[in-house]
Amino acid sequence: MSDIKRSVAIGALWITIVWAVCFSAVALFPSLTTRSIEVALHMQVNSPLQNTLTVRSFIAGLIWWNVTAFFGVGLFKLLDASIKAQRPKVADTAGTRR
Repeated sequence: MSDIKRSVAIGALWITIVWAVCFSAVALFPSLTTRSIEVALHMQVNSPLQNTLTVRSFIAGLIWWNVTAFFGVGLFKLLDASIKAQRPKVADTAGTRR
């Protein structure tokens, strides 16, 4: 499998898993949506929009994005290793010419 095909496969699997997890989390905990948007965008989505940028929200957002990035990269590496392990082995034919 070429690097481009492997990258596309990893990306497709990654976004499918992340979408399923996020969809399930919102379905099980609807209030999670409002809180996540508030932490990610530093804005309350209730009318009227209010800026909620505080030291507390900055630190919470920093922790949230670092944890999210950690798990995102970890999932990417896990999928990369899994797809790499499934790659067919090519026999070494360099020394078998006659």
